[in-house]
Amino acid sequence: VQLQASGGGLVQAGGSLRLSCAASGGTLSSYAMGWFRQAPGKEREFVSRISRSGGSTYYADSVKGRFTISRDNAKNTVYLRMNSLKPEDTAVYYCAADPSTGMYDFWGQGTQVTVSS
Repeated sequence: VQLQASGGGLVQAGGSLRLSCAASGGTLSSYAMGWFRQAPGKEREFVSRISRSGGSTYYADSVKGRFTISRDNAKNTVYLRMNSLKPEDTAVYYCAADPSTGMYDFWGQGTQVTVSS
């Protein structure tokens, strides 16, 4: 499966963005999906995960209550709604697919999110 992340941009602190991750070459409902991010000079970190059906979601403590992950399997797309953005949310955001192996085997190319103070 190929993943294409989009929706990043420059936003002021307190603002919102919605990231999208479109899948092709496979059926999205076959994969649990995750969002990760990597800030300059830092390691990539987990942000959020959603089960194949969308019935279960998980968040890093740093984004809990501000970010919402969702999916539309009919559209082969996963979303990350980001509210109350902070400068420390600045990073390249990646979506990834887990084919029920417990590992994210497929990765998108990343989309830049920059939050200004």
